[in-house]
Amino acid sequence: MGHGWKLDAFDQILERNRAWADRIRAVNPDYFERLSKQQHPDILWIGCADSRVPANQILDLPPGEVFVHRNIANLVVPSDLNCLSVLQYAVEVLKVRHILVCGHYGCGGVRAAMTGADNGLIDNWLNHIRLVHRLHADDLPADMLEEPALDRLCELNVIEQVNNVCGTTVVRNAWAAGSGLQVHGVVYSLKDGVLKELCLRTC
Repeated sequence: MGHGWKLDAFDQILERNRAWADRIRAVNPDYFERLSKQQHPDILWIGCADSRVPANQILDLPPGEVFVHRNIANLVVPSDLNCLSVLQYAVEVLKVRHILVCGHYGCGGVRAAMTGADNGLIDNWLNHIRLVHRLHADDLPADMLEEPALDRLCELNVIEQVNNVCGTTVVRNAWAAGSGLQVHGVVYSLKDGVLKELCLRTC
């Protein structure tokens, strides 16, 4: 009974998984067999870990079509070997054609970065959002806890993370080799489920 799981709750998780797999096989009996042998996604999604922002569902694409990296507030930090390893594998091995950096309005990480409260360990991570705020402070209102201000900071954060992606050796080398790789900055609205493109970089 460790890790705080109730046995019946975990059994429900496993049962939901089995029911999902059964539904897939009922429609396409060899689906999992084919999926297990290959993945050729065209898209790398770098997004927020927020449970309301699932990449495949938002793009309406099945498993195998999107390579995904998620963290708090969709940050691309030059010292984050996890993110950089995903990026390298996606670009150099999977040969993705599109990288989507996706933020979302109502991001709890962006709001937490602006409250000035002590959030514990995560404050070290949120400092990267505070840096985005400092870079654009002249173009943002004084009260950063109002929804329009937070929404704009979410957008600016996406644009800065796109810049960080494009500054990596992985992407610079891909472009130097003539890759047609495109890096998109997009923001997702929880209120209507729609993505909005903020920027596009192709070299």
